[in-house]
Amino acid sequence: MSRPDRHGRDAYRWYMTIATRWADNDAYGHVNNTVFYQWFDTAVNGWLVEAGLLDIETGDPIGLVVETGCSYFAPLSFPGDIEVGIAIEKLGSSSVTYRIGVFGSGQADPSAQGHFTHVYVGRDNRRPTPLPEAWRKKLSELQ
Repeated sequence: MSRPDRHGRDAYRWYMTIATRWADNDAYGHVNNTVFYQWFDTAVNGWLVEAGLLDIETGDPIGLVVETGCSYFAPLSFPGDIEVGIAIEKLGSSSVTYRIGVFGSGQADPSAQGHFTHVYVGRDNRRPTPLPEAWRKKLSELQ
């Protein structure tokens, strides 16, 4: 299996800083692979809230994660801050695929990178629904 090329910081449009926690480290002394997926979810939804698109309690549509993946390049560990960068890889009619990079604080190359796909559905019927035009406009800022 071939490994993807790493994307530097300029491949991402928005960043969130997250502090690692003692509980993030595993028995091998580095952040466990499952924690990276938590960071993906936190960064994407953090941007959606900041952009005014995600209303957690009553918003419609809502995004359901249908696919995610990650490649790991270098370990991270507690204590320390990480920076998660996001950009839009693909903007579909009812879906968004985010490109995500996880960087050690101040590092030029990512320790990990991956993707995260939301399909937007109606809150009540859970059926795919086209993204509202205001959403498409705001999301396009990350392309």
